[in-house]
Amino acid sequence: AMIQFMSVGEAKFIGELLVPVAPFDQKSGCEAWTVAFAPNGSYFAWSQGHRIVKLIPWAKCLKNFSVGHGGEGTNASSPQRLSRQNSDGGQTIPGVAEPREHTIDCGDIVWGLAFGSSVPEKHSRCVNIEWHRFKFGQDQLLLATGLNNGRIKIWDVYTGKLLLNLMDHTDVVRDLTFAPDGSLMLVSASRDKTLRVWDLKDDGNMVKVLRRHQNWVYCSAFSPDSSILCSVGAGKTVFLWNMDNYTFIRKLEGHHNDVVSCEFSPDGALLATASYDTRVIVWDHQKATILLELGHLFPPPSPIFAGGANDRWVRSVSFCRDVCHIASVADDKLVRFWSIEERAPQAIASLSNSLCCAFSAEGNVLAVGTRDGSVHFWECPRSVASLQHICRMALRRVMTTQQVEALAIPTLLHDYLTYRVM
Repeated sequence: AMIQFMSVGEAKFIGELLVPVAPFDQKSGCEAWTVAFAPNGSYFAWSQGHRIVKLIPWAKCLKNFSVGHGGEGTNASSPQRLSRQNSDGGQTIPGVAEPREHTIDCGDIVWGLAFGSSVPEKHSRCVNIEWHRFKFGQDQLLLATGLNNGRIKIWDVYTGKLLLNLMDHTDVVRDLTFAPDGSLMLVSASRDKTLRVWDLKDDGNMVKVLRRHQNWVYCSAFSPDSSILCSVGAGKTVFLWNMDNYTFIRKLEGHHNDVVSCEFSPDGALLATASYDTRVIVWDHQKATILLELGHLFPPPSPIFAGGANDRWVRSVSFCRDVCHIASVADDKLVRFWSIEERAPQAIASLSNSLCCAFSAEGNVLAVGTRDGSVHFWECPRSVASLQHICRMALRRVMTTQQVEALAIPTLLHDYLTYRVM
């Protein structure tokens, strides 16, 4: 496996957002536990420690990174450092079209962040539609923040105003995710061992509590069509839920330690999970089979040792839009861009203390949050997707593995379309 590393490139660094040096605050930590991009690409948000969430117009942020290299594109040799210290506190009031930067004090340590938008328009699942406090229109963009005290606060991204306070969890809300269908259904994952489903089009009414985890829930993710939810947590657990009727589907077995991050591929065919067992597993979740294991430790630890402490804990995993690359961050101070086809890292970058990662909405920039509250950005390695792969993604957006297997086509094509052959 070591030979593969010979051809690994250095990932292209774009820039970083540094936290202003605050007077030492003993009440809360400085970790950037979470980073997020708005689905329409308009904003980037990160929890920069000390209860603060920063909302930054993403286009402006990218432009600032590339200032000095002729505007277009970025230059790895002279990355930009952007300190947010001198950003105007919003004294200038730009036109409506001009998105504004906001600094939000959430009143407690922020563990989870998620953007929600009602585009594409989808009606609320609730029955009593006569009267609502909030009418979320087409242009609404919300930010949900999951806090240390179990509360969830919902903010209006464009104004920075607090809209809702959701109270029901009894411990840290570790992760938040909105259904991608515009229904504004929000799922929260908590250390109280539950997931809760909230309907923001029904004034944040709690619809369902999903109970099955025996330990902390670390993360949850919706499939692109919003029909399936994956939740992962302590004790090796990977669970799948049917989100049309909020029922448990199945458990996926394969990890040897806590599972801390999960994400579906943009075509809905694959599920990636990251674990403290030093591995990222890529699943065919519809068949409950393992397609790929991306090991962060060579040789890989035996299951017994993988279940214990090691310094290759994988913290976070994210799919690139091209479904050709997966990014992972781990405690061995490396950010890896894996090529699914090669089953190996195509590019790496050094970063100590990384905690979380997410790809931008357009999908070619990776943001990585760290323990000191700063965020670093890299470009995903570029690769021209084959026409075959583009067709595969288009097909898998609308077909399950079982439907593909029912097609009267050659076995080799079955294997390719179900990603058994990458």
